[in-house]
Amino acid sequence: MRIAVDLNRCQGYAQCAFLAPEIFTMHGEEALLYAPEADEAHRAKLAQAAAACPVQAILVDAVEVPAGAVSDAR
Repeated sequence: MRIAVDLNRCQGYAQCAFLAPEIFTMHGEEALLYAPEADEAHRAKLAQAAAACPVQAILVDAVEVPAGAVSDAR
C-alpha cells in the first residue's frame, strides 16, 4: 500500500502517530515523518489513522497488480 500525506495540510495533531506508530512518527512538535509504503497487515490501523486525521491529510492508496501482469517501465 502507498501512503501519502499532504504536509501542507497536516497540522501536527499526531492522531496518526498515536493510532499507527509503525508508520507515523512525530519529529519534534509539528514535523511528521512517515513510511510511504506499508504492508497489507497495517491496513486496519492505517484506515483508523486516516479517518482520525482532523484535517484529512492522509491518503491510503492500495495499488493492486493483477496476478500474471508484468510491469514494463521503459
